[in-house]
Amino acid sequence: MKNIAIIGASGYTGAQITSLINADANLSVQGLYVSEGSLDKGRKLADLYPTYSHMSYVLSPLTAEAKAQIVAEADAVVLATEHSISLELAAEFYQKGLAVFDLSGAYRFADVAQYPKWYGFEHTHPEVLADAVYGLAEWNAEQIQQTKMIAVPGCYPTASLTALKPLKPFLTSAYPVINAVSGVTGAGRKAQLHTSFCEVSLTPYGVLGHRHQPEIATQLGQEVIFTPHLGNFKRGILATITVQLKPGTTEADVAKAYSVYDNSPIVTVKHNQFPKVDDVVLTPNCHLGWKYDANSGYLVVASAIDNLMKGAASQGLQCIKIHFGV
Repeated sequence: MKNIAIIGASGYTGAQITSLINADANLSVQGLYVSEGSLDKGRKLADLYPTYSHMSYVLSPLTAEAKAQIVAEADAVVLATEHSISLELAAEFYQKGLAVFDLSGAYRFADVAQYPKWYGFEHTHPEVLADAVYGLAEWNAEQIQQTKMIAVPGCYPTASLTALKPLKPFLTSAYPVINAVSGVTGAGRKAQLHTSFCEVSLTPYGVLGHRHQPEIATQLGQEVIFTPHLGNFKRGILATITVQLKPGTTEADVAKAYSVYDNSPIVTVKHNQFPKVDDVVLTPNCHLGWKYDANSGYLVVASAIDNLMKGAASQGLQCIKIHFGV
Protein backbone atom coordinates (compact mmCIF):
# COMPACT_ATOMS: atom_id res chain seq x y z
CA MET A 1 0.00 0.00 0.00
CA LYS A 2 1.42 3.33 -1.09
CA ASN A 3 0.42 6.49 0.77
CA ILE A 4 -0.18 9.56 -1.38
CA ALA A 5 -0.51 13.15 -0.17
CA ILE A 6 -2.57 15.50 -2.37
CA ILE A 7 -1.74 19.20 -2.23
CA GLY A 8 -4.24 21.55 -3.84
CA ALA A 9 -7.02 19.07 -3.17
CA SER A 10 -9.80 21.67 -3.20
CA GLY A 11 -9.52 22.26 -6.97
CA TYR A 12 -11.21 20.22 -9.66
CA THR A 13 -8.22 18.04 -10.49
CA GLY A 14 -7.09 17.69 -6.88
CA ALA A 15 -10.53 16.48 -5.84
CA GLN A 16 -10.75 14.19 -8.85
CA ILE A 17 -7.44 12.46 -8.19
CA THR A 18 -8.35 12.14 -4.50
CA SER A 19 -11.44 10.16 -5.54
CA LEU A 20 -9.38 7.95 -7.86
CA ILE A 21 -6.69 7.21 -5.28
CA ASN A 22 -9.32 6.55 -2.62
CA ALA A 23 -10.94 3.94 -4.88
CA ASP A 24 -7.68 2.12 -5.69
CA ALA A 25 -7.00 -0.94 -3.53
CA ASN A 26 -3.22 -0.49 -3.80
CA LEU A 27 -3.16 3.16 -2.76
CA SER A 28 -4.25 5.23 0.21
CA VAL A 29 -4.67 8.94 0.82
CA GLN A 30 -2.16 10.19 3.38
CA GLY A 31 -3.89 13.55 3.58
CA LEU A 32 -5.43 16.43 1.68
CA TYR A 33 -3.85 19.86 1.84
CA VAL A 34 -4.52 23.44 0.79
CA SER A 35 -2.52 26.60 1.34
CA GLU A 36 -2.41 28.10 4.82
CA GLY A 37 -4.37 31.11 3.55
CA SER A 38 -7.07 29.09 1.80
CA LEU A 39 -10.68 29.70 2.80
CA ASP A 40 -11.22 25.95 2.36
CA LYS A 41 -8.84 24.83 5.12
CA GLY A 42 -10.59 22.83 7.81
CA ARG A 43 -13.52 21.99 5.57
CA LYS A 44 -14.49 18.51 4.43
CA LEU A 45 -13.89 17.75 0.77
CA ALA A 46 -17.51 16.55 0.64
CA ASP A 47 -18.68 20.03 1.66
CA LEU A 48 -17.13 21.41 -1.53
CA TYR A 49 -18.09 18.45 -3.70
CA PRO A 50 -21.19 16.56 -2.52
CA THR A 51 -20.39 13.96 -5.20
CA TYR A 52 -17.65 12.80 -2.84
CA SER A 53 -19.92 12.43 0.20
CA HIS A 54 -18.68 8.85 0.63
CA MET A 55 -15.27 10.28 1.66
CA SER A 56 -14.66 11.98 5.01
CA TYR A 57 -11.35 13.70 4.24
CA VAL A 58 -10.70 17.15 5.70
CA LEU A 59 -8.62 19.79 3.90
CA SER A 60 -5.65 20.61 6.11
CA PRO A 61 -3.46 23.72 5.83
CA LEU A 62 0.01 23.04 4.44
CA THR A 63 1.97 24.19 7.49
CA ALA A 64 5.59 23.34 8.27
CA GLU A 65 4.30 20.63 10.61
CA ALA A 66 2.09 19.21 7.85
CA LYS A 67 5.05 19.08 5.45
CA ALA A 68 7.09 17.18 8.04
CA GLN A 69 4.23 14.73 8.51
CA ILE A 70 3.97 14.20 4.74
CA VAL A 71 7.68 13.42 4.53
CA ALA A 72 7.37 10.97 7.45
CA GLU A 73 4.24 9.17 6.26
CA ALA A 74 3.83 9.49 2.49
CA ASP A 75 5.47 7.66 -0.39
CA ALA A 76 4.50 10.30 -2.92
CA VAL A 77 3.00 13.74 -3.34
CA VAL A 78 0.52 14.88 -5.97
CA LEU A 79 0.69 18.60 -6.70
CA ALA A 80 -2.54 20.09 -8.05
CA THR A 81 -1.26 23.60 -7.45
CA GLU A 82 -0.38 26.74 -9.40
CA HIS A 83 2.74 26.47 -11.55
CA SER A 84 4.83 28.79 -9.38
CA ILE A 85 3.76 26.96 -6.20
CA SER A 86 4.55 23.55 -7.67
CA LEU A 87 7.97 24.84 -8.70
CA GLU A 88 9.02 25.13 -5.06
CA LEU A 89 6.99 22.33 -3.48
CA ALA A 90 8.11 19.75 -6.05
CA ALA A 91 11.76 20.48 -5.40
CA GLU A 92 11.25 20.44 -1.63
CA PHE A 93 9.56 17.04 -1.51
CA TYR A 94 11.69 15.50 -4.26
CA GLN A 95 14.89 16.43 -2.45
CA LYS A 96 13.52 14.74 0.68
CA GLY A 97 13.07 11.46 -1.17
CA LEU A 98 9.38 11.43 -2.08
CA ALA A 99 8.07 10.69 -5.54
CA VAL A 100 6.42 13.80 -6.97
CA PHE A 101 3.58 13.83 -9.51
CA ASP A 102 3.14 17.43 -10.60
CA LEU A 103 -0.09 18.28 -12.42
CA SER A 104 1.10 21.83 -13.13
CA GLY A 105 3.42 23.01 -15.91
CA ALA A 106 6.41 23.76 -13.65
CA TYR A 107 8.51 20.81 -14.85
CA ARG A 108 7.19 20.00 -18.33
CA PHE A 109 9.96 21.74 -20.29
CA ALA A 110 13.52 20.45 -20.04
CA ASP A 111 14.83 23.83 -21.27
CA VAL A 112 14.90 26.41 -18.47
CA ALA A 113 14.72 29.22 -21.04
CA GLN A 114 11.09 28.28 -21.81
CA TYR A 115 9.73 29.17 -18.36
CA PRO A 116 10.05 32.98 -18.36
CA LYS A 117 8.41 33.10 -21.79
CA TRP A 118 5.50 30.75 -21.20
CA TYR A 119 5.02 30.71 -17.43
CA GLY A 120 6.37 34.07 -16.30
CA PHE A 121 9.04 32.84 -13.88
CA GLU A 122 12.67 31.80 -13.86
CA HIS A 123 13.14 28.12 -13.11
CA THR A 124 15.02 28.04 -9.82
CA HIS A 125 15.57 24.28 -9.57
CA PRO A 126 17.44 23.12 -12.70
CA GLU A 127 18.92 20.18 -10.79
CA VAL A 128 15.42 18.80 -10.13
CA LEU A 129 14.26 19.69 -13.63
CA ALA A 130 17.11 17.59 -15.03
CA ASP A 131 15.57 14.51 -13.41
CA ALA A 132 11.98 15.24 -14.47
CA VAL A 133 10.20 12.93 -16.90
CA TYR A 134 7.23 13.93 -19.04
CA GLY A 135 4.42 11.67 -17.86
CA LEU A 136 2.70 10.80 -21.13
CA ALA A 137 1.80 7.39 -19.78
CA GLU A 138 1.43 5.35 -22.99
CA TRP A 139 4.78 6.57 -24.33
CA ASN A 140 7.12 7.12 -21.38
CA ALA A 141 6.34 4.25 -19.02
CA GLU A 142 9.96 3.08 -18.63
CA GLN A 143 11.19 6.56 -17.74
CA ILE A 144 8.27 7.08 -15.33
CA GLN A 145 9.35 3.93 -13.49
CA GLN A 146 12.91 5.17 -13.14
CA THR A 147 12.48 8.69 -11.78
CA LYS A 148 10.76 10.22 -8.77
CA MET A 149 9.99 13.51 -10.54
CA ILE A 150 7.11 13.16 -12.98
CA ALA A 151 5.61 16.12 -14.84
CA VAL A 152 2.08 15.07 -15.77
CA PRO A 153 1.24 16.54 -19.22
CA GLY A 154 -1.30 19.22 -19.94
CA CYS A 155 -4.78 18.26 -21.10
CA TYR A 156 -4.53 19.67 -24.63
CA PRO A 157 -1.07 18.13 -25.18
CA THR A 158 -2.32 14.75 -23.97
CA ALA A 159 -5.15 14.73 -26.50
CA SER A 160 -2.91 16.03 -29.29
CA LEU A 161 0.18 13.93 -28.67
CA THR A 162 -1.77 10.69 -28.24
CA ALA A 163 -3.14 11.30 -31.74
CA LEU A 164 0.07 12.54 -33.38
CA LYS A 165 2.96 10.53 -31.96
CA PRO A 166 2.15 7.33 -33.89
CA LEU A 167 2.20 9.37 -37.11
CA LYS A 168 5.60 10.99 -36.52
CA PRO A 169 7.53 8.80 -39.03
CA PHE A 170 5.11 9.83 -41.78
CA LEU A 171 4.84 13.57 -41.14
CA THR A 172 6.18 16.05 -43.68
CA SER A 173 7.70 19.40 -42.75
CA ALA A 174 4.21 20.95 -42.91
CA TYR A 175 2.96 21.92 -39.46
CA PRO A 176 0.14 19.78 -38.08
CA VAL A 177 -2.90 21.99 -37.46
CA ILE A 178 -4.64 21.32 -34.15
CA ASN A 179 -8.04 22.81 -33.36
CA ALA A 180 -9.18 21.80 -29.90
CA VAL A 181 -12.17 22.64 -27.71
CA SER A 182 -12.24 22.29 -23.92
CA GLY A 183 -14.99 22.45 -21.35
CA VAL A 184 -14.92 25.29 -18.83
CA THR A 185 -13.46 23.17 -16.01
CA GLY A 186 -10.17 23.52 -17.87
CA ALA A 187 -10.03 27.09 -16.52
CA GLY A 188 -10.13 25.87 -12.92
CA ARG A 189 -12.53 26.38 -10.03
CA LYS A 190 -11.76 30.04 -9.31
CA ALA A 191 -14.63 32.35 -10.28
CA GLN A 192 -13.92 34.49 -13.37
CA LEU A 193 -16.40 36.42 -15.49
CA HIS A 194 -15.17 35.08 -18.83
CA THR A 195 -15.56 31.47 -17.65
CA SER A 196 -18.92 32.00 -15.99
CA PHE A 197 -21.16 29.45 -17.67
CA CYS A 198 -23.66 32.07 -18.85
CA GLU A 199 -20.85 34.08 -20.45
CA VAL A 200 -19.25 31.20 -22.33
CA SER A 201 -19.82 30.93 -26.07
CA LEU A 202 -17.63 28.86 -28.39
CA THR A 203 -14.56 30.98 -29.08
CA PRO A 204 -10.83 30.59 -29.78
CA TYR A 205 -8.31 31.96 -27.30
CA GLY A 206 -4.54 32.08 -26.92
CA VAL A 207 -4.23 32.17 -30.71
CA LEU A 208 -0.62 31.61 -31.87
CA GLY A 209 0.57 32.10 -28.31
CA HIS A 210 -0.78 29.42 -26.00
CA ARG A 211 1.76 27.73 -23.67
CA HIS A 212 0.57 24.28 -24.71
CA GLN A 213 1.78 24.87 -28.28
CA PRO A 214 5.50 24.61 -27.40
CA GLU A 215 4.73 21.72 -25.04
CA ILE A 216 3.17 19.76 -27.91
CA ALA A 217 5.92 20.75 -30.33
CA THR A 218 8.70 19.79 -27.91
CA GLN A 219 7.29 16.34 -27.21
CA LEU A 220 6.39 15.69 -30.85
CA GLY A 221 9.71 16.95 -32.16
CA GLN A 222 7.99 19.15 -34.73
CA GLU A 223 6.37 22.57 -34.73
CA VAL A 224 2.58 22.68 -34.78
CA ILE A 225 -0.19 25.23 -35.13
CA PHE A 226 -2.39 24.92 -32.05
CA THR A 227 -5.62 26.82 -31.52
CA PRO A 228 -7.58 26.14 -28.32
CA HIS A 229 -11.26 26.98 -27.94
CA LEU A 230 -13.50 27.35 -24.92
CA GLY A 231 -16.75 25.44 -25.25
CA ASN A 232 -20.00 25.82 -23.36
CA PHE A 233 -19.87 22.43 -21.66
CA LYS A 234 -18.41 21.42 -18.30
CA ARG A 235 -15.69 18.92 -19.08
CA GLY A 236 -13.99 17.13 -21.94
CA ILE A 237 -11.71 17.98 -24.85
CA LEU A 238 -12.11 17.32 -28.54
CA ALA A 239 -9.06 17.97 -30.71
CA THR A 240 -9.44 17.77 -34.50
CA ILE A 241 -6.03 17.60 -36.17
CA THR A 242 -5.10 17.91 -39.86
CA VAL A 243 -1.70 16.59 -40.98
CA GLN A 244 0.12 16.11 -44.24
CA LEU A 245 1.77 12.69 -44.68
CA LYS A 246 4.77 11.82 -46.81
CA PRO A 247 4.18 10.78 -50.44
CA GLY A 248 3.64 7.05 -50.75
CA THR A 249 2.07 6.68 -47.31
CA THR A 250 -0.86 4.26 -47.48
CA GLU A 251 -3.93 3.69 -45.39
CA ALA A 252 -2.35 0.42 -44.27
CA ASP A 253 0.69 2.36 -43.03
CA VAL A 254 -1.54 4.57 -40.91
CA ALA A 255 -3.45 1.61 -39.52
CA LYS A 256 -0.17 -0.08 -38.61
CA ALA A 257 1.09 3.07 -36.92
CA TYR A 258 -1.99 3.26 -34.73
CA SER A 259 -1.71 -0.43 -33.87
CA VAL A 260 0.70 0.72 -31.14
CA TYR A 261 -2.48 1.15 -29.08
CA ASP A 262 -3.95 -2.27 -29.84
CA ASN A 263 -3.25 -3.57 -26.34
CA SER A 264 -4.07 -0.35 -24.51
CA PRO A 265 -7.02 -0.54 -22.10
CA ILE A 266 -7.39 3.23 -22.32
CA VAL A 267 -6.81 4.31 -25.95
CA THR A 268 -9.38 3.26 -28.56
CA VAL A 269 -8.72 3.86 -32.28
CA LYS A 270 -11.34 3.74 -35.01
CA HIS A 271 -11.02 4.22 -38.77
CA ASN A 272 -13.59 6.47 -40.47
CA GLN A 273 -15.48 6.85 -37.22
CA PHE A 274 -15.03 9.95 -35.11
CA PRO A 275 -15.48 10.40 -31.35
CA LYS A 276 -17.54 12.90 -29.44
CA VAL A 277 -16.87 14.35 -26.01
CA ASP A 278 -19.68 12.38 -24.36
CA ASP A 279 -17.89 9.15 -25.30
CA VAL A 280 -15.13 9.85 -22.77
CA VAL A 281 -16.48 12.20 -20.09
CA LEU A 282 -15.94 10.82 -16.56
CA THR A 283 -13.60 8.11 -17.91
CA PRO A 284 -9.80 7.80 -18.17
CA ASN A 285 -10.10 6.95 -21.87
CA CYS A 286 -8.89 8.53 -25.07
CA HIS A 287 -10.88 7.86 -28.24
CA LEU A 288 -9.22 8.46 -31.60
CA GLY A 289 -10.87 8.46 -35.01
CA TRP A 290 -9.04 9.00 -38.30
CA LYS A 291 -9.56 9.25 -42.04
CA TYR A 292 -6.89 9.49 -44.74
CA ASP A 293 -7.09 10.85 -48.28
CA ALA A 294 -4.19 9.21 -50.13
CA ASN A 295 -4.73 11.42 -53.19
CA SER A 296 -4.04 14.66 -51.33
CA GLY A 297 -1.82 13.14 -48.66
CA TYR A 298 -3.85 14.69 -45.85
CA LEU A 299 -5.11 12.88 -42.78
CA VAL A 300 -7.62 14.11 -40.21
CA VAL A 301 -7.59 12.58 -36.75
CA ALA A 302 -9.89 13.51 -33.86
CA SER A 303 -8.96 12.88 -30.23
CA ALA A 304 -11.43 12.99 -27.34
CA ILE A 305 -10.52 12.92 -23.65
CA ASP A 306 -11.94 14.14 -20.36
CA ASN A 307 -9.76 17.12 -19.46
CA LEU A 308 -10.01 16.43 -15.72
CA MET A 309 -9.35 12.69 -16.13
CA LYS A 310 -6.97 11.63 -18.91
CA GLY A 311 -6.03 15.30 -19.19
CA ALA A 312 -4.99 15.48 -15.54
CA ALA A 313 -6.13 13.23 -12.67
CA SER A 314 -6.45 9.77 -14.23
CA GLN A 315 -3.20 10.23 -16.16
CA GLY A 316 -1.62 11.23 -12.84
CA LEU A 317 -2.99 7.98 -11.41
CA GLN A 318 -1.57 6.07 -14.39
CA CYS A 319 1.83 7.56 -13.66
CA ILE A 320 1.59 6.67 -9.97
CA LYS A 321 0.68 3.06 -10.77
CA ILE A 322 3.42 2.78 -13.39
CA HIS A 323 6.03 4.25 -11.06
CA PHE A 324 5.18 2.00 -8.12
CA GLY A 325 4.34 -1.06 -10.20
CA VAL A 326 0.88 -1.47 -8.68
